[in-house]
Amino acid sequence: MLQKLLEGIDRGKFSPHVISLTDIGEIGTRIAALGIPVEALGMRRGIPDPIRILRLARRLRQVKPDIMHAWMYHADLMGGSAARLAGVPVVIWAIFSSDLLRANTSLLTKLTVSWCARMSSWLPDCVQYDSNKGKVYHEKIGFREHCSLVISNGVDLKEFIQNEQTRQDVRQEIGISSKTPLIGLIARFDPIKNHAGFIKAAGYLHRDMPEVHFLMAGQSIEWSNPVLNKIIEDAKLTDVFHLLGQRDDIPRIMASLDLACLTSWSESFGIVLIEAMACGVPCVSTDCGEQSSILGNTGWIVPIGDMEGIAAKSAAFFSLPENERRLIGEAARARVMHRFELSVVVKRYEALYLDFAK
Repeated sequence: MLQKLLEGIDRGKFSPHVISLTDIGEIGTRIAALGIPVEALGMRRGIPDPIRILRLARRLRQVKPDIMHAWMYHADLMGGSAARLAGVPVVIWAIFSSDLLRANTSLLTKLTVSWCARMSSWLPDCVQYDSNKGKVYHEKIGFREHCSLVISNGVDLKEFIQNEQTRQDVRQEIGISSKTPLIGLIARFDPIKNHAGFIKAAGYLHRDMPEVHFLMAGQSIEWSNPVLNKIIEDAKLTDVFHLLGQRDDIPRIMASLDLACLTSWSESFGIVLIEAMACGVPCVSTDCGEQSSILGNTGWIVPIGDMEGIAAKSAAFFSLPENERRLIGEAARARVMHRFELSVVVKRYEALYLDFAK
């Protein structure tokens, strides 16, 4: 979402500068390609480093930003602290989760969230969430209630579109026909995303509809991942699974699907849902975060952890006539167009910055 924001932001009014606590990474490389300065502190994951925070404060004194917008918990705490040390006029925190403390979360992250809650009343000038559920949850655990707002994620409708040729090309790449039912889960390999649950749901569905195939893509989603490989092999689903790894052509992958899934234990705002919907692909999701509000009546919600429910909703979808399935997909894209179009979301960020820059 940060990359998408910076792609659309008015560069005549704003001069972005990105600093990563860890490394530049793939997203940082893409942002740098936009002509935006990107640098990294080289902090090791899982190891707090006060020296790096002081180094960040020194760098912020050199850059002299009007606003420092920290992106997620660790950056909120460390970046916000460095910004205050550097005398940055405005500090905004961004939070992109809804119930992280219930999930499979490291002790360090839990401690970071706890410290953020304690410091939220005085360190940030504003706390920005990506979902209403996330806002309500964090305020219940102690985050400031005044000067907070919700800006949902957005999707570029010119990038994520229905494309029959793309659908055919991706399916040819993975060796299935245009008529093969295909369900996808696009997410990095992380316990919170519940890939094991998706595979379990695939097993339920495979018993009754063996013709359905399953696609997964994301960081470490490869056959060389021993944990993932074993789960799929144990479920005897190797022949119907396609693992694509980390891809830079997600719009193509989304357009190849018939149905998209989100099986997460916890998720604030599932951006993959609006990306799929923008491609005219209906979705089924667990009831975490803002997902029911995202889907409305254009998809299906099941309780968190209910993989039999995922399978049942998927089977019901594939049992519909093709024209009915197409109409659901069209309604999904229309919903995104009215509620989550990227340019509208970018304007909300711009308004936030301009409001504090006065």
